[in-house]
Amino acid sequence: MLEIKVCRIKGKCPVYKVGDKITIDDPKILLDKTNALCTHALSTLLHYVTILEHDWCPVKLGLTTPQNPDHAYMQCVDPGEPYTAGGTVIFECHRVESENSR
Repeated sequence: MLEIKVCRIKGKCPVYKVGDKITIDDPKILLDKTNALCTHALSTLLHYVTILEHDWCPVKLGLTTPQNPDHAYMQCVDPGEPYTAGGTVIFECHRVESENSR
C-alpha cells in the first residue's frame, strides 16, 4: 500500500494543501484515507504507483536519491505562474502496511 503526501506547493493549488494524503492499495484508491484527487496530479502519479507498490525502487526510477531510499518524490504537471493560475504540487510517497496484510 502506498501513502502519497503533499509535502510542498509552489504557487497556488485549488485542490491540495500541504499534508493532504492519497492512499492507494492497488488497484484501489482508498477514498476514506484520501483527502482529495486532482486529474493533473493523477496523470503523473499513476505512471509510478503500480511499479512502486510491487517493486519499491524509487532510486532506480530516479524518484529520489540513494540517501533517501524510503521515499519517492513526484510532482503534478501544472507549471503555475505565469503560465497558469495554479501551482506545482510536490508529493512524497512511501510504503505503508496494507490492511490486507494485517
